[in-house]
Amino acid sequence: MSAESHPTLPPVRLHSDAELARDALGAPLFARAVRLARWAGPDTRVGVGGELADAQLPEAAALLGLDAVDADAAGHASQAWRVAVDTGLVDVTEPEDDGGESDEERFGTAAPGEDLALVTSGAPGDVLDLWLAALDTVLADAAVPDLDHLVDALDAGGEIDFDRLDWNPGREADFLDQVLANLYLLTVTEGGAADGPVPLPVLAASMVVPDDMGEPTDAVLEQVSDAMMRLDDQFRQLEPIGLVEFRPVDEELMAEADGPLDSETGAGGGHGDGAGDVDDEDVSRYGMVRLTPLGLYGIRARMLEAGVDAPAVGELAEKGADALLDAVSLYSENAAQAEIEQWLAGRDPAVAAAELLAAARGDDEGGPLRRLRCQQALAPAGPEAEPAVRSVLDDPELGGLARVWLAERGVGDVPAPDPEMVFWLTVDTIAAQLAADGETEELPLLMETLTAHHAGFFEQVWRVEHPATAYVLEAMGRMHPDRKAAKEARKAAFKARSRRPA
Repeated sequence: MSAESHPTLPPVRLHSDAELARDALGAPLFARAVRLARWAGPDTRVGVGGELADAQLPEAAALLGLDAVDADAAGHASQAWRVAVDTGLVDVTEPEDDGGESDEERFGTAAPGEDLALVTSGAPGDVLDLWLAALDTVLADAAVPDLDHLVDALDAGGEIDFDRLDWNPGREADFLDQVLANLYLLTVTEGGAADGPVPLPVLAASMVVPDDMGEPTDAVLEQVSDAMMRLDDQFRQLEPIGLVEFRPVDEELMAEADGPLDSETGAGGGHGDGAGDVDDEDVSRYGMVRLTPLGLYGIRARMLEAGVDAPAVGELAEKGADALLDAVSLYSENAAQAEIEQWLAGRDPAVAAAELLAAARGDDEGGPLRRLRCQQALAPAGPEAEPAVRSVLDDPELGGLARVWLAERGVGDVPAPDPEMVFWLTVDTIAAQLAADGETEELPLLMETLTAHHAGFFEQVWRVEHPATAYVLEAMGRMHPDRKAAKEARKAAFKARSRRPA
């Protein structure tokens, strides 16, 4: 998976290792591999590549409860055996070449592997490691063209003509990895897919349609259609290992389609007069996919291996307050809250409050957002935190935050802040909001609220010794809902810029 594609991702909420291990053991393909590993013994015959002998496939399929009349039964049994071998659930001894027999006539043996014991006696992490190895096998299989395409690409000598097939193994693997990375991003991003499934055409379009393209051309939509059908085949293969929940493309619907797909709705070009004619049921018939909790774990594990920063909620619980605030400064408010709650759990409230306040200091660019997240972390704190909060009342960076916290709890005997602290806190608060969410619709109201009760605010605020003063005033000049105040803010920003060296 490409670290450059998604260098930093939102944090994911993962199930516990015990829950995920149960999911892994319940995944149909993994469960079949385990059953075949227990079945393997002295009478099991394998070919030169460790594959199960053709003559034994019916017995293996029957053991797995696969219908003997199902044309795919032998294929499913063969795949489960391959997963068992690749994960170490089965040990195979390939046949020796004595020079007198063809590959088809020579057989090796198989036996349960040492790792099979981990299924019942290993820790959840051991089971998950086995499942990840199985996932690697399935992903490699999913990147291979289907048999019909392979047969079409055979040359006169019976070898696969890869140029004719137009198949590059590395390219296909990268394509599937990128698809899964996009699906992961849609799942973990607030406002994305979350717990809902993603329409297959939307996922296909994310791989084909350029970000800067307005209305996709027919040629691009045709590429989306091709990619969608490719993904339909791949997700059918990935569902049995527990990676995704998948509703395949309705084959009857595809037979009816007479045009390229709409990349937003999944509608075919011949259905209705436009996207407005397509209801949710029509969209779902073009395929729907979502990552399972186990799938989220698996894709994140692969991303981490590729060097992608893919954080998980709770992984900062044992780290210091400085690491916590630095990390959650990059998170959305909800994700930050979830991480903060896990960090606070089990900590002494008074000690935690003191650590958070100490970590919130700093006149660097990230300081305002650290203090905002510190305020968020202190919000649920009770009376135990009051001594730590009171201790920073005279701190020029934290005194305003401390007064807000104490005032919200109706605590008496809190000294009034001096004007300089008020102005500094105003700049710090707006800078933090800009860093957290950008220029939102709510920010002008905050600006108006913070400046309404201070006569001559812009005549004084430009002198504030805060590294973000000019930046904040420029934003207020663009966003303040009062035109006169906005003009005063722009003048004050100019003075602040002139006062500070570039």
